[in-house]
Amino acid sequence: MKKNIGTKDRIIRLIIAILLFAYAFGQSSWIALAAGIFTLLESFFSWCILYQIIGKSSCPIKGKK
Repeated sequence: MKKNIGTKDRIIRLIIAILLFAYAFGQSSWIALAAGIFTLLESFFSWCILYQIIGKSSCPIKGKK
């Protein structure tokens, strides 16, 4: 898996995951819990399947040396 999520995107996904966990525990929602786990894993692995499918990347481009 090639990384395709940049730092800002990872932080946003981590915040979304935390919010989904809070909602899941507050409402006893298994769907929100699953979405939170999926979003958390995306932020840890810096890889998004949707970005992979559409060919997008928010990682910074490394300059040539």
